[in-house]
Amino acid sequence: MEKIAYIAIAGAVGTLTRYGVVSLFQRDGVSGMPWGVFAANMAGSLLFGLVWAMSEERGWISENARVVALVGFLGAFTTFSTFAFDNVQMARASEWGWFAANLTLTNVGGLAFVYAGFRIARSI
Repeated sequence: MEKIAYIAIAGAVGTLTRYGVVSLFQRDGVSGMPWGVFAANMAGSLLFGLVWAMSEERGWISENARVVALVGFLGAFTTFSTFAFDNVQMARASEWGWFAANLTLTNVGGLAFVYAGFRIARSI
C-alpha cells in the first residue's frame, strides 16, 4: 500500500479519535470553554513531541511511520481549525474571559506538551 493510503487511513482514525475525545467533554449549549477541543489539542501536542523525538532522537520510529503518524493521525486529531472557530464564536458572543482562557491555555499548553513529549521520549 502506498504511503498516501496509510496517511489517509491514519487521518480517518485521527478524526474518529478526536470525535471521541471531544464527546467526552461535550458542553451543554455553545458558551463556555471548549474543553474537548482543548483536550484533543493538548493530547495531540504531547503525542507530536513523543513521535518526533522517538523518530529523530531515538530512531525507534521510521521516517515513513513518522509521516503517517504526524500528517495522518495527528493532522486529523488536533483541531486547530475548530479551535479558531470556537475562538471566533466566543468573541462574537463577547465571552472575552473564555476567549482569553482558551487562547492562552491552548497555546501555552501546546508548547508545554510538545516539550513534555520530547522529555518523556528522551527519558525512556
